[in-house]
Amino acid sequence: MGSFFELLMGRTITTLTPTSPYDFDLTGAYVTYFRGHYGADWFQDGVFRRLLDLRDCLCLVKVRSLGTVDSPSLELELQGTTLNDSVVSEAQSQVAWLLGIDQDLAPFYRMAYKDPFLAKFARGLKGLHIPQTVSVWEALVFAILGQQVSAHMAHMLRTLFIQTYGFSLKESGITYHTFPSPKAILQAGEGGLRSIKLGKRKAQFIADIADTLVSGERDLERLRALPDEEIIRSLTCIPGVGPWTGQWVLIRGLCRPDAFPHGDLALRRSLGLLLKCGSSLQPEEALNYSYGWSPFRSYVTTYVFAAARSGRFHEL
Repeated sequence: MGSFFELLMGRTITTLTPTSPYDFDLTGAYVTYFRGHYGADWFQDGVFRRLLDLRDCLCLVKVRSLGTVDSPSLELELQGTTLNDSVVSEAQSQVAWLLGIDQDLAPFYRMAYKDPFLAKFARGLKGLHIPQTVSVWEALVFAILGQQVSAHMAHMLRTLFIQTYGFSLKESGITYHTFPSPKAILQAGEGGLRSIKLGKRKAQFIADIADTLVSGERDLERLRALPDEEIIRSLTCIPGVGPWTGQWVLIRGLCRPDAFPHGDLALRRSLGLLLKCGSSLQPEEALNYSYGWSPFRSYVTTYVFAAARSGRFHEL
Protein backbone atom coordinates (compact mmCIF):
# COMPACT_ATOMS: atom_id res chain seq x y z
CA MET A 1 0.00 0.00 0.00
CA GLY A 2 1.13 3.58 -0.57
CA SER A 3 2.14 5.66 2.44
CA PHE A 4 0.02 8.61 3.62
CA PHE A 5 1.48 11.99 4.54
CA GLU A 6 0.06 15.23 5.91
CA LEU A 7 1.29 18.39 4.24
CA LEU A 8 3.73 20.32 6.45
CA MET A 9 6.05 22.22 4.20
CA GLY A 10 7.64 25.23 2.68
CA ARG A 11 6.41 27.04 -0.38
CA THR A 12 8.02 28.69 -3.37
CA ILE A 13 6.72 30.26 -6.58
CA THR A 14 8.44 30.41 -9.95
CA THR A 15 7.39 30.80 -13.58
CA LEU A 16 7.58 28.81 -16.81
CA THR A 17 7.31 30.14 -20.36
CA PRO A 18 5.71 27.74 -22.85
CA THR A 19 6.35 27.81 -26.58
CA SER A 20 3.57 29.80 -28.25
CA PRO A 21 0.78 29.13 -29.03
CA TYR A 22 -0.08 27.42 -25.77
CA ASP A 23 -3.63 26.95 -24.50
CA PHE A 24 -3.23 26.09 -20.84
CA ASP A 25 -6.92 25.35 -20.32
CA LEU A 26 -7.08 22.93 -23.23
CA THR A 27 -3.82 21.20 -22.34
CA GLY A 28 -4.67 20.95 -18.65
CA ALA A 29 -8.12 19.58 -19.43
CA TYR A 30 -6.67 17.02 -21.83
CA VAL A 31 -4.36 15.69 -19.09
CA THR A 32 -7.43 14.75 -17.07
CA TYR A 33 -9.46 13.43 -20.03
CA PHE A 34 -11.71 16.52 -19.57
CA ARG A 35 -12.94 15.05 -16.26
CA GLY A 36 -11.23 17.46 -13.83
CA HIS A 37 -9.38 14.62 -12.11
CA TYR A 38 -7.86 11.56 -13.72
CA GLY A 39 -5.16 9.32 -12.34
CA ALA A 40 -2.61 11.41 -10.48
CA ASP A 41 -3.57 14.64 -12.28
CA TRP A 42 -6.03 17.38 -11.34
CA PHE A 43 -7.25 20.33 -13.41
CA GLN A 44 -9.99 22.31 -11.74
CA ASP A 45 -10.85 26.03 -11.65
CA GLY A 46 -7.96 26.82 -13.97
CA VAL A 47 -5.33 25.15 -11.77
CA PHE A 48 -3.31 22.04 -12.68
CA ARG A 49 -2.16 20.07 -9.64
CA ARG A 50 -0.07 16.97 -9.21
CA LEU A 51 1.89 15.31 -6.43
CA LEU A 52 5.43 14.48 -7.55
CA ASP A 53 7.75 11.94 -5.95
CA LEU A 54 11.17 13.56 -6.26
CA ARG A 55 12.95 10.85 -4.24
CA ASP A 56 14.11 13.23 -1.52
CA CYS A 57 10.62 14.60 -0.92
CA LEU A 58 7.04 14.72 -2.06
CA CYS A 59 6.29 17.95 -3.87
CA LEU A 60 2.80 19.24 -4.60
CA VAL A 61 2.77 21.43 -7.71
CA LYS A 62 0.07 23.91 -8.64
CA VAL A 63 0.16 25.59 -12.03
CA ARG A 64 -1.85 28.60 -13.20
CA SER A 65 -1.85 30.63 -16.38
CA LEU A 66 -0.55 34.19 -16.23
CA GLY A 67 -0.64 34.86 -19.95
CA THR A 68 -2.60 34.20 -23.13
CA VAL A 69 -2.55 31.56 -25.85
CA ASP A 70 -0.27 33.67 -28.02
CA SER A 71 1.81 35.09 -25.16
CA PRO A 72 1.82 32.28 -22.60
CA SER A 73 3.27 32.34 -19.11
CA LEU A 74 2.68 29.91 -16.25
CA GLU A 75 2.99 30.40 -12.51
CA LEU A 76 4.36 27.31 -10.77
CA GLU A 77 3.72 27.02 -7.04
CA LEU A 78 5.66 24.31 -5.23
CA GLN A 79 4.97 22.96 -1.76
CA GLY A 80 7.29 20.45 -0.14
CA THR A 81 9.35 19.62 2.90
CA THR A 82 12.69 20.05 1.10
CA LEU A 83 12.54 22.85 -1.44
CA ASN A 84 16.25 23.22 -2.15
CA ASP A 85 17.57 24.31 -5.55
CA SER A 86 17.85 20.74 -6.79
CA VAL A 87 14.25 19.89 -5.90
CA VAL A 88 12.90 23.10 -7.42
CA SER A 89 14.85 22.52 -10.63
CA GLU A 90 13.64 18.92 -10.90
CA ALA A 91 10.03 19.97 -10.22
CA GLN A 92 10.26 22.64 -12.92
CA SER A 93 11.61 20.11 -15.42
CA GLN A 94 8.93 17.55 -14.64
CA VAL A 95 6.09 20.06 -14.88
CA ALA A 96 7.45 21.42 -18.18
CA TRP A 97 7.54 17.85 -19.51
CA LEU A 98 4.13 16.90 -18.09
CA LEU A 99 2.44 19.90 -19.70
CA GLY A 100 4.40 19.74 -22.96
CA ILE A 101 5.43 23.37 -22.77
CA ASP A 102 8.47 23.10 -25.06
CA GLN A 103 6.64 21.56 -28.02
CA ASP A 104 6.72 23.63 -31.21
CA LEU A 105 3.32 23.37 -32.90
CA ALA A 106 4.20 25.54 -35.91
CA PRO A 107 5.31 22.69 -38.24
CA PHE A 108 2.17 20.70 -37.41
CA TYR A 109 -0.06 23.69 -38.10
CA ARG A 110 1.61 24.40 -41.42
CA MET A 111 0.69 20.88 -42.50
CA ALA A 112 -2.77 20.85 -40.90
CA TYR A 113 -3.92 24.20 -42.33
CA LYS A 114 -3.39 22.83 -45.85
CA ASP A 115 -5.42 19.68 -45.18
CA PRO A 116 -9.15 19.98 -46.01
CA PHE A 117 -10.11 17.77 -43.07
CA LEU A 118 -7.66 19.08 -40.47
CA ALA A 119 -7.69 22.84 -41.11
CA LYS A 120 -10.79 23.80 -39.12
CA PHE A 121 -9.99 21.06 -36.65
CA ALA A 122 -6.52 22.44 -35.86
CA ARG A 123 -7.71 26.06 -35.63
CA GLY A 124 -10.50 25.12 -33.24
CA LEU A 125 -8.01 23.55 -30.84
CA LYS A 126 -5.20 26.05 -31.31
CA GLY A 127 -2.57 25.87 -28.60
CA LEU A 128 -3.23 22.31 -27.42
CA HIS A 129 0.09 20.67 -26.56
CA ILE A 130 0.51 16.94 -25.94
CA PRO A 131 0.76 16.22 -22.19
CA GLN A 132 3.32 13.62 -21.11
CA THR A 133 3.64 11.12 -18.30
CA VAL A 134 6.45 11.58 -15.77
CA SER A 135 8.13 8.34 -16.82
CA VAL A 136 8.01 5.69 -19.52
CA TRP A 137 6.94 3.27 -16.79
CA GLU A 138 3.85 5.39 -16.12
CA ALA A 139 2.95 5.57 -19.82
CA LEU A 140 3.40 1.82 -20.25
CA VAL A 141 1.31 0.85 -17.23
CA PHE A 142 -1.41 3.37 -18.11
CA ALA A 143 -1.64 1.87 -21.60
CA ILE A 144 -1.73 -1.72 -20.33
CA LEU A 145 -4.52 -0.85 -17.91
CA GLY A 146 -6.50 0.56 -20.84
CA GLN A 147 -6.10 -2.45 -23.11
CA GLN A 148 -9.35 -3.91 -24.48
CA VAL A 149 -11.65 -2.36 -21.88
CA SER A 150 -14.22 0.43 -21.96
CA ALA A 151 -13.25 3.98 -21.07
CA HIS A 152 -15.20 3.60 -17.82
CA MET A 153 -13.35 0.42 -16.86
CA ALA A 154 -9.97 1.92 -17.77
CA HIS A 155 -10.70 4.91 -15.53
CA MET A 156 -11.68 2.64 -12.63
CA LEU A 157 -8.58 0.44 -12.96
CA ARG A 158 -6.20 3.39 -13.24
CA THR A 159 -7.81 5.11 -10.25
CA LEU A 160 -7.60 2.01 -8.05
CA PHE A 161 -4.01 1.36 -9.11
CA ILE A 162 -2.85 4.86 -8.18
CA GLN A 163 -4.88 5.30 -5.03
CA THR A 164 -3.87 1.89 -3.67
CA TYR A 165 -0.15 1.88 -4.38
CA GLY A 166 0.97 5.49 -4.81
CA PHE A 167 2.21 7.72 -2.00
CA SER A 168 -0.60 9.98 -0.83
CA LEU A 169 -0.70 13.39 0.76
CA LYS A 170 -3.58 15.53 2.02
CA GLU A 171 -3.77 19.28 1.57
CA SER A 172 -6.81 21.54 2.05
CA GLY A 173 -9.11 18.54 2.28
CA ILE A 174 -7.93 16.94 -0.97
CA THR A 175 -5.87 13.76 -1.08
CA TYR A 176 -3.30 13.59 -3.87
CA HIS A 177 -1.43 10.50 -5.03
CA THR A 178 1.85 9.89 -6.81
CA PHE A 179 2.03 7.35 -9.59
CA PRO A 180 3.15 4.07 -7.97
CA SER A 181 6.81 3.16 -8.32
CA PRO A 182 7.97 -0.19 -9.74
CA LYS A 183 9.21 -1.07 -6.24
CA ALA A 184 5.74 -0.54 -4.76
CA ILE A 185 4.19 -2.75 -7.45
CA LEU A 186 6.85 -5.43 -6.98
CA GLN A 187 6.01 -5.50 -3.28
CA ALA A 188 2.29 -5.72 -4.04
CA GLY A 189 2.88 -8.61 -6.42
CA GLU A 190 0.40 -10.20 -8.77
CA GLY A 191 -1.91 -11.00 -5.87
CA GLY A 192 -2.07 -7.39 -4.77
CA LEU A 193 -2.90 -6.25 -8.28
CA ARG A 194 -5.60 -8.89 -8.59
CA SER A 195 -7.16 -7.52 -5.39
CA ILE A 196 -7.86 -4.19 -7.13
CA LYS A 197 -9.82 -5.84 -9.94
CA LEU A 198 -7.02 -6.37 -12.48
CA GLY A 199 -7.41 -9.53 -14.52
CA LYS A 200 -4.84 -12.26 -14.08
CA ARG A 201 -2.90 -11.50 -17.28
CA LYS A 202 -2.70 -7.73 -16.75
CA ALA A 203 -1.66 -8.23 -13.13
CA GLN A 204 1.02 -10.70 -14.19
CA PHE A 205 2.31 -8.45 -17.00
CA ILE A 206 2.60 -5.35 -14.79
CA ALA A 207 4.12 -7.24 -11.85
CA ASP A 208 6.70 -8.82 -14.17
CA ILE A 209 7.64 -5.46 -15.70
CA ALA A 210 8.08 -3.98 -12.21
CA ASP A 211 10.33 -6.93 -11.30
CA THR A 212 12.62 -6.37 -14.30
CA LEU A 213 12.86 -2.64 -13.56
CA VAL A 214 13.70 -3.06 -9.88
CA SER A 215 16.26 -5.79 -10.63
CA GLY A 216 17.91 -3.64 -13.29
CA GLU A 217 17.25 -6.21 -16.01
CA ARG A 218 15.34 -3.57 -17.96
CA ASP A 219 15.64 0.24 -18.10
CA LEU A 220 12.68 1.83 -19.87
CA GLU A 221 14.19 5.30 -19.72
CA ARG A 222 16.95 4.21 -22.08
CA LEU A 223 14.32 3.97 -24.79
CA ARG A 224 14.45 7.76 -25.07
CA ALA A 225 17.68 7.51 -27.06
CA LEU A 226 16.26 5.10 -29.67
CA PRO A 227 14.39 5.67 -32.95
CA ASP A 228 10.66 4.98 -32.95
CA GLU A 229 10.94 1.64 -34.76
CA GLU A 230 13.49 0.30 -32.29
CA ILE A 231 11.37 1.46 -29.37
CA ILE A 232 8.37 -0.43 -30.71
CA ARG A 233 10.47 -3.56 -31.26
CA SER A 234 11.86 -3.34 -27.74
CA LEU A 235 8.47 -2.75 -26.12
CA THR A 236 6.67 -5.48 -28.02
CA CYS A 237 9.21 -8.00 -26.76
CA ILE A 238 7.69 -7.45 -23.31
CA PRO A 239 4.84 -9.89 -22.56
CA GLY A 240 1.53 -8.04 -22.64
CA VAL A 241 2.75 -5.21 -24.86
CA GLY A 242 1.55 -5.03 -28.45
CA PRO A 243 1.75 -2.36 -31.16
CA TRP A 244 -1.26 -0.39 -29.81
CA THR A 245 0.36 -0.08 -26.39
CA GLY A 246 3.72 0.78 -27.91
CA GLN A 247 2.24 3.58 -30.02
CA TRP A 248 0.59 5.15 -26.99
CA VAL A 249 3.89 5.00 -25.10
CA LEU A 250 5.51 6.88 -28.00
CA ILE A 251 2.83 9.59 -27.78
CA ARG A 252 2.38 10.04 -24.03
CA GLY A 253 5.65 8.79 -22.57
CA LEU A 254 8.29 9.78 -25.12
CA CYS A 255 6.82 12.81 -26.91
CA ARG A 256 7.40 11.34 -30.35
CA PRO A 257 5.50 13.40 -32.97
CA ASP A 258 4.64 10.68 -35.48
CA ALA A 259 3.06 7.80 -33.56
CA PHE A 260 -0.33 6.49 -34.61
CA PRO A 261 -2.28 3.77 -32.73
CA HIS A 262 -4.27 2.75 -35.80
CA GLY A 263 -5.87 -0.20 -34.02
CA ASP A 264 -7.62 2.08 -31.51
CA LEU A 265 -11.38 1.72 -31.98
CA ALA A 266 -12.26 5.15 -30.58
CA LEU A 267 -9.69 6.77 -32.87
CA ARG A 268 -11.01 4.90 -35.91
CA ARG A 269 -14.59 5.91 -35.10
CA SER A 270 -13.62 9.56 -34.79
CA LEU A 271 -11.60 9.46 -37.99
CA GLY A 272 -14.62 8.04 -39.77
CA LEU A 273 -16.56 11.13 -38.69
CA LEU A 274 -13.72 13.51 -39.50
CA LEU A 275 -13.27 12.09 -42.98
CA LYS A 276 -17.04 11.86 -43.47
CA CYS A 277 -16.89 8.15 -44.16
CA GLY A 278 -20.07 7.47 -42.22
CA SER A 279 -18.56 4.63 -40.22
CA SER A 280 -15.40 3.57 -38.40
CA LEU A 281 -12.31 3.05 -40.48
CA GLN A 282 -10.71 -0.36 -40.52
CA PRO A 283 -7.25 -0.43 -38.93
CA GLU A 284 -5.42 -0.66 -42.25
CA GLU A 285 -7.60 2.08 -43.75
CA ALA A 286 -6.75 4.38 -40.85
CA LEU A 287 -3.05 3.58 -41.12
CA ASN A 288 -2.94 4.13 -44.87
CA TYR A 289 -4.75 7.44 -44.61
CA SER A 290 -2.51 8.58 -41.76
CA TYR A 291 0.62 8.55 -43.90
CA GLY A 292 -0.52 11.83 -45.41
CA TRP A 293 -0.27 13.39 -41.95
CA SER A 294 3.24 12.15 -41.25
CA PRO A 295 5.42 13.24 -39.45
CA PHE A 296 2.78 14.77 -37.17
CA ARG A 297 0.42 11.88 -36.52
CA SER A 298 0.77 12.10 -32.72
CA TYR A 299 -0.69 15.61 -32.91
CA VAL A 300 -3.53 14.48 -35.16
CA THR A 301 -4.30 11.66 -32.73
CA THR A 302 -4.25 14.02 -29.75
CA TYR A 303 -6.45 16.62 -31.44
CA VAL A 304 -8.96 13.96 -32.50
CA PHE A 305 -9.28 12.69 -28.93
CA ALA A 306 -9.41 16.21 -27.51
CA ALA A 307 -12.32 17.10 -29.77
CA ALA A 308 -14.17 13.87 -28.99
CA ARG A 309 -13.65 14.01 -25.22
CA SER A 310 -14.53 17.69 -24.91
CA GLY A 311 -17.73 17.37 -26.95
CA ARG A 312 -16.41 19.69 -29.67
CA PHE A 313 -16.17 17.19 -32.45
CA HIS A 314 -19.34 18.19 -34.28
CA GLU A 315 -18.52 21.88 -33.87
CA LEU A 316 -15.24 21.63 -35.77
